[in-house]
Amino acid sequence: MSIRNRRRAAVLGIMLFAGALAVAAAGASSSEKGADPVERGRYLVSILGCNDCHTPWKMGEKGPEPDMSRMLSGHPQDIKLKPAPEAKDGWAWTGSQTNTAYSGPWGVTYAINLTPDPLSGIGIWTEDMFVRAIRLGKHWGQSRPIMPPMPWQVYRNMTDEDLHAVWSYLRTIPPIENRAPDYDPPGAD
Repeated sequence: MSIRNRRRAAVLGIMLFAGALAVAAAGASSSEKGADPVERGRYLVSILGCNDCHTPWKMGEKGPEPDMSRMLSGHPQDIKLKPAPEAKDGWAWTGSQTNTAYSGPWGVTYAINLTPDPLSGIGIWTEDMFVRAIRLGKHWGQSRPIMPPMPWQVYRNMTDEDLHAVWSYLRTIPPIENRAPDYDPPGAD
């Protein structure tokens, strides 16, 4: 085989390989679009770390772990966190033993209840309110800013389909009555 034919064969092989990858990628994205939004939402909630801050933690056999009997119920309503200590250089922050409340120069923030409980969770929220909260960084999608450490600046880049999937999944989890304390701005202690 001449050098010219080898080059043609190599180019043809590369083009066929690239084409196969494109077809496989197109098939994967179209199958994701047809996926059950609740199952997709369950997956996203697990990889986005929602339980890391919105599920109270307990001490397990191997150390701290999320208390899944209170999954996504937010910071326990009867526990308040003190403001962060003043730092001599820079700034400081503290967190609660439940891993659901944090204090720093922004004040004291408490992870909200993401269960569909109508009085203490997001049960009365609409999907639009949820999407606006994530996209705009505003509680209820229109009021006070969502404060650290909630990474809404990252989550706002999620696709509409993924936000719909997260919302759909959150509507299926058991409602838990737990009214997380309200945000305390700096100096509110």
